[in-house]
Amino acid sequence: MPLEDLSFASLESLIRQHLSTTEEESTSALIRRLRSARARGHLTRTELRAIGRWKSARAIGQLSANSPARVRRATKMALRTRSERIRLQALLSLRGVSVPMASAILTLLYPRRYGVIDIRVWQLLHGVGAVTRKPNGVGFTYDHWNEFLSIVRSFAKKHGVKARDIDRALFEAHRHHQKGRLYDR
Repeated sequence: MPLEDLSFASLESLIRQHLSTTEEESTSALIRRLRSARARGHLTRTELRAIGRWKSARAIGQLSANSPARVRRATKMALRTRSERIRLQALLSLRGVSVPMASAILTLLYPRRYGVIDIRVWQLLHGVGAVTRKPNGVGFTYDHWNEFLSIVRSFAKKHGVKARDIDRALFEAHRHHQKGRLYDR
């Protein structure tokens, strides 16, 4: 695991140590840009690619393979439902959208309610014992995402911040405690 021993740390202390409500300006600009997508109830293919560039530029080719109609249909379903499971399934129907990418889409659209699940934050959560499955942090399912959301939302409520702020704190804590390269096996 590319993290130093975290057995001494509590999740609460790591979050408190790395918590900030200041977003990078480029991310803030993208969140502002996506307000129109929220208002219209769906993303355009251009907006989806912008989110892809923000999360993982490697996915741009796959994301670009989705037709504008497919993007509109899937994101309309995701934004209209009250079911988190259906929301995730709708986004996963798009080429190039994995659970981490879907979480990035929702985070940029609704930063108060969502955070980005990825290898880094999951490894940190596993390192402090907050989650017990998937120590390597890859191959997420709805159940992993839902567990992550529960943790992030709980801490956001406790600290009076956005879920995105908690996700960013976890990411920064991982960066601080990371040993070697992220994808070392």
